[in-house]
Amino acid sequence: MRKAFICPTKYVQGEDEILNLGYFVKTYGSSALLIAHPDDAARVKDKLDATAEKFGVTFVETGFVGECSRQEVARLQALSKEKGCHCTIGLGGGKAIDTAKCVAEGDALIIVPTIAATDAPTSHSAVLYTPDGAFDDYAYFKQSPSVILIDTTVISQAPVRFLISGMGDALSTFFEARANVRSFTKVNAGLPCGFREGLCGEAKGTKAAFALAQLCYENLLADGVKAKIACEKKCVTPALENIIETNILLSGIGFESGGLAAAHAIHDGLTILEGTHKYLHGEKVAFGTIAQLVLEDAPMEEIMEVLDFCASLGLPVCLADIGVDSITEEELIQVAEKACIPEESVYAMPFPVSVESVAAAIKAADELGKQYKDGML
Repeated sequence: MRKAFICPTKYVQGEDEILNLGYFVKTYGSSALLIAHPDDAARVKDKLDATAEKFGVTFVETGFVGECSRQEVARLQALSKEKGCHCTIGLGGGKAIDTAKCVAEGDALIIVPTIAATDAPTSHSAVLYTPDGAFDDYAYFKQSPSVILIDTTVISQAPVRFLISGMGDALSTFFEARANVRSFTKVNAGLPCGFREGLCGEAKGTKAAFALAQLCYENLLADGVKAKIACEKKCVTPALENIIETNILLSGIGFESGGLAAAHAIHDGLTILEGTHKYLHGEKVAFGTIAQLVLEDAPMEEIMEVLDFCASLGLPVCLADIGVDSITEEELIQVAEKACIPEESVYAMPFPVSVESVAAAIKAADELGKQYKDGML
């Protein structure tokens, strides 16, 4: 049996860690293409200036305005070549990070997240959009980023909603990896590089990846609430450090090397509902996790543990919590149909899945969440 595991070359996390960014740039050369939204760059300008001076490096500003499109990637690749940049930095949120991945194409890439809202920083994949923001394609590269540099001081200053959303995304990691183990499904770690070049990774997940996915869930239960409180007070504590690592590193390796399943597919289906558009990825994934547990008929004790966890953080437990106050049967089927398109991860579940079964799981999960909030469970 062929197995695959993928991870960053180096992961470094600590307070004021951006002050060491110049050191990592220096390992490649003297200049770096800095892909960051102007607002994100402004938040850490003093640290960028300090590390540039200390290590004698130059950050080439790019004028990145927030969309990861083929046109923007081509523009930035040309700029990098023109300025003779030795490496690429993606600083900020998901769009800047994904753009940097596409520009670097797997080589000499440093990722500096300023929020811990998703597990995207560690992955070797990116999502491309059209210039007006519509989905275009997925891209996969030969390796994960070379360096992940996490400044926990910066992340502690970000709105707590981002951290909570990251925990919602991480919540699914163990349950989706477990489904992949049971179904022997191929995982993203085995995917080839390039844009849509044969998206059939001929590799299963490793025991190491599943162990990290389990640790991901254990950390959430142990430190999630404490980390939320620390972030609300904008201070770095051991619990916040643990959850930042959980949201970014453990969940990132867990989803790529452990696999996705119904939770993320249901998230994708829910995006067709306009009411969900103002909610973050991890917030919708949290509800998708509850729906996956219903779909697989998980023990009620396990479902209650997840509901308790979500409630303790303010994560969604029913459709109304993600902007869907009412849903027709027709809309429900449309959501399930999108979750069940041929390329979706829902088929990693270890049993046959249908549009009807997914729709039923969403409906039942919604009712469970409602009853939980009403104190009826």
